[in-house]
Amino acid sequence: MPDNNGYAFVERTKYLNISKPAQSQGKPQPPYEIPLEEGMPLIDLPDPDTLDLGGFDLRTAIEMRRSVRQYSQDTLSLEELSYLLWLTQGVQKISEKRQVTLRTVPSAGCRHPFETYLSINRVAGLEAGLYRYVASQHKLAALQLGDSFNTRLTEVCLGQRQVGTSAVTFIWAAVPERTTWRYSERSYRYLYLDAGHVCQNLHLAAESINCGICAIGAYNDDAADQLMGFHPPEMFVIYMASLGRKASP
Repeated sequence: MPDNNGYAFVERTKYLNISKPAQSQGKPQPPYEIPLEEGMPLIDLPDPDTLDLGGFDLRTAIEMRRSVRQYSQDTLSLEELSYLLWLTQGVQKISEKRQVTLRTVPSAGCRHPFETYLSINRVAGLEAGLYRYVASQHKLAALQLGDSFNTRLTEVCLGQRQVGTSAVTFIWAAVPERTTWRYSERSYRYLYLDAGHVCQNLHLAAESINCGICAIGAYNDDAADQLMGFHPPEMFVIYMASLGRKASP
């Protein structure tokens, strides 16, 4: 095994070195979404089929995309938030037979191992605070309301100012068991690949509505998981992205 810890991850997740996955052992698969607390109220989002935010050429979006760290103080509309959520983790179909979700982004084996959380600062009709996107229903659940959450999130992200000034910061949490059930330890490669698919969709969707994002991989892992109430390795923060309306040049 190599001394380089980074490459050791690659070595240990080669097919020769992984264990037999739970699926091959006949074990039941985990649920495709974390269950909601009983009685938790949900917030409706505008139906994606009714959204009309104008058209935007894909090539233009790809060529104009940049990491954006300075945002205006403009508020996002609820329609725009619905659009961004739909294009990054929207559930197009639930296969009851296979117990999987078909979404707007690719995922290894259709496992979709992420939960999406939002630190909201400026979205019309929503109080500031932490929310969870309930993808199967295209709704939101408010978890912690108040300005203090974003302040703590900014600290966790090593003081990066774009988190503090964003209209909303996306927080993606990995639930590895959804993927390890099928692919064993090799799944950890796929988690990070899948996260890249999701964030790229956010980049392009944001560009199409004159918003910018900054993908965030620099954060204090343990502090982030503690802030979110996660318990690794069962669930952990894998990626973030701050987003806001582009500031005038």
